[in-house]
Formats: sequence, C-alpha cells, structure tokens
Amino acid sequence: MDIRPATEADIPGIVAIYNEVIDTSTAVYSVKPVDLADRLAWFVERTAKGYPVLVALDETGVVGFSTFGDFRSSPGYRYSVEHSVHVRNDQRGRGVGEKLLEALFPPALALGKHVMIGAIDAANHASIRFHEKIGFTVVGTMPEVGRKFGRWLDLVFMQRIIDAPGAVRAD
Repeated sequence: MDIRPATEADIPGIVAIYNEVIDTSTAVYSVKPVDLADRLAWFVERTAKGYPVLVALDETGVVGFSTFGDFRSSPGYRYSVEHSVHVRNDQRGRGVGEKLLEALFPPALALGKHVMIGAIDAANHASIRFHEKIGFTVVGTMPEVGRKFGRWLDLVFMQRIIDAPGAVRAD
C-alpha cells in the first residue's frame, strides 16, 4: 500500500468511499451523496489553502483518504485543524486509517499547526479507540447535535497536540 498526495484522477475513488460512508454509517452526518463535481471543488479548495488530501492505494485503487481543514474560521483558531479519515469498507481494520492519519501530522506541523481535532459519532466506539491508540484524547461530548437514520446523534470531540504542549507562537 502506498500513501501519496491525491490527484484529480483519485476523485472517483474518494467519492465512492465517501458515499458508502454516508449511506451506511454515522461517521459523517451528511445524508445526501456527493458527486464528482462536489468532491473536485472540495479538493481544489483544500489544496489551494495548502492543506493535504492524501490517498492510500493498492492494486485495486484508492482504499482510503485523509485530509484536514480549518477547525473554525476565527483567527484565534488558526493553529488548530480538524481531520477526516475514511477507509473503503473492505479495507477497514487493516491499519490503513492509522497510516493515513499519521501521514497528516508532518504537513500539519509544516504549516505551524498545534492541535489536530477529530469529531466522532459517540456510538462509533471503534473510531474512538482508533484515535486513542494514536494519542488523541476525548475533550468533550455534545449530546444530540446531529440527526441521521431517524435518531439523535451525540458528537465526541477528540484532540491531539501535535507539536509540544504549551509551544510558544508569535502572534
């Protein structure tokens, strides 16, 4: 398996993975599938900001992707990013997600980021354990902030300081 920056040619594989996640899980709270044009615009916007979009590939094509973006738009949050990692359903539990998430740390550090945040459905215990294994800690839970599949969803926020706790920044 190789991990590399995504190209426009990888967008169909990203769309297939993301739409499967939308259709079958609460890993994202979206309910409508995305199309190629939507994901291409997303890709262009992310990369224009200097943010990575990474893909994991094997002989069958794209098996996962990861990225991060602004946590919030206010300048006070400029050192924090929120990540996304999604793996094709037949490749989950094989270490693909771990490699994709860890591959985000160097570009985040290169951009001067201090904290990486994950927002995870509270019922997704596997994802919470996965993040804990990589050094993320639970920092809060927001009850009933999402709704999908006819039920209310609780959102868990996890974070990892990726440089050094208390690192000094020139504002």
